[in-house]
Amino acid sequence: MDNKLTFIIGGARSGKTAFALKLASESSGKKVYLATAEAADDEMRLRIERHKAERGNDWRTIEEPLGVAAAINSLAGQDAKVIVIDCLTLWLSNSIVHADDVILDEATTLMRAMTTADCPVIAISNEVGWGIVPENGLARRFRDLAGGVNQMMAKAASSVYFVAAGIPLKLK
Repeated sequence: MDNKLTFIIGGARSGKTAFALKLASESSGKKVYLATAEAADDEMRLRIERHKAERGNDWRTIEEPLGVAAAINSLAGQDAKVIVIDCLTLWLSNSIVHADDVILDEATTLMRAMTTADCPVIAISNEVGWGIVPENGLARRFRDLAGGVNQMMAKAASSVYFVAAGIPLKLK
């Protein structure tokens, strides 16, 4: 199957998700929103519920903080027309807590699942490398891993967009 991975990157609250949903809305049929966020507190639970309501009934939501590749593979043959993964940065954060030593292997597995899926995949991630060098080691590790994962996904994607202030810029 041809690679139909679209990778969207930008800063926090830059409009990445709105752009991804707009791209996905161009596909008719079943849409899957693969959410990596965990509802760890009341504010996050409310945010998740608000986002579900905004997407509406055209979307099937799968909440998967770690096993994103397996979730994509489990959709094979289910007639999904597009999958939006929101977001790889949260997946990476979850992964550091649970399986730091195998993150790059897991990222490679995830990239393969996205590029061989039965339908187009739109993956969202945050650009975290434009700020200051973090003071603590865990934050530096996260920034470095995020940069590596983002480069891997951008290289594998057929299309890459950078979103700033709600404006998408096509990079590839």
